[in-house]
Amino acid sequence: METPVSVLGFGSAAGKKEDEGPLSGLFDYISDDNTFGEKTWEKSESRMQQIALSKALANAELDPKKIDLIFSGDLLNQCIGSVFGLREFNIPFIGLYGACSTMAEGIALSCIAIDGGFAEKCAAITSSHFCSAERQFRLPLEYGGQRPQSAQWTATASGAVILGNSEKAPVITHVTIGTIVDMGINDANNMGAAMAPAAADTIKRFFTDTSLTAQDIDLVLTGDLGEQGSSILCELLYREGIDIRQKHNDCGLIIFDRESQDVHSGGSGCGCSAAVLCAHILPRLCDGNLKKVLFVATGALMSPTSQQQGETIPGIAHAVLFQSR
Repeated sequence: METPVSVLGFGSAAGKKEDEGPLSGLFDYISDDNTFGEKTWEKSESRMQQIALSKALANAELDPKKIDLIFSGDLLNQCIGSVFGLREFNIPFIGLYGACSTMAEGIALSCIAIDGGFAEKCAAITSSHFCSAERQFRLPLEYGGQRPQSAQWTATASGAVILGNSEKAPVITHVTIGTIVDMGINDANNMGAAMAPAAADTIKRFFTDTSLTAQDIDLVLTGDLGEQGSSILCELLYREGIDIRQKHNDCGLIIFDRESQDVHSGGSGCGCSAAVLCAHILPRLCDGNLKKVLFVATGALMSPTSQQQGETIPGIAHAVLFQSR
């Protein structure tokens, strides 16, 4: 960015299982029954986005009329979680599909729009819901199919960030837009392996473009590779002479306790990285406990149709560098 873009406010919402994990008490809103007061899982996901955006606007002390653009998306067909959740705000809307990379994608595009002079204030928001995702992508919950250890648990969560030009910290100074990387993985129960090569590619290009090194960064935060994907990412980068092992963590490993919550390889879903960012990372940047965080949200670019047709799972990763002033 020619002029760093400020984080003006942020908000989060999450379900009961998420609040039982390591981030308990940090989310702005918790639904004890995961319905968020709605009659369907898809409407519950839309309600999460409403709550997260309302919390972010309140945190930024802004009226919705002050927001020029919303960048939002989710895992559902035609991004209905975002469309029906945000329609009442009457803000110009750009729908995104980056799967679990959507939060970084929305933040990156917001920064580009603001730095380019096309908007003054933008909102980036996304969500996921365990039950709406399972209904769309996997066998019915009632079937009780056994999940392999490489599988991840879709987080019921949402996060929203308000961005604009300000002296307020933290700020975003760099973004790196990812390229599609497809290494031929076709196992929907091992999405960490499908996304890790894309994360490695984006992180490598970020360090090359900026001349920064892993030692300059407090935290390289991916989301959501889980345990298996995180291990692959660190190995791929180490082979390229980039050692992030002491600086890396993953939102899918942060949001749940893998030992006690039976989530296998960790968390996933658009809302996982969004909620971890808004509930856990941005507050630490605001109070100065973290100085530089490279946020690299990763997505598996698949659909039920592509899986049924035997396609592979391409990966994507977008990077955003947050800095505390």
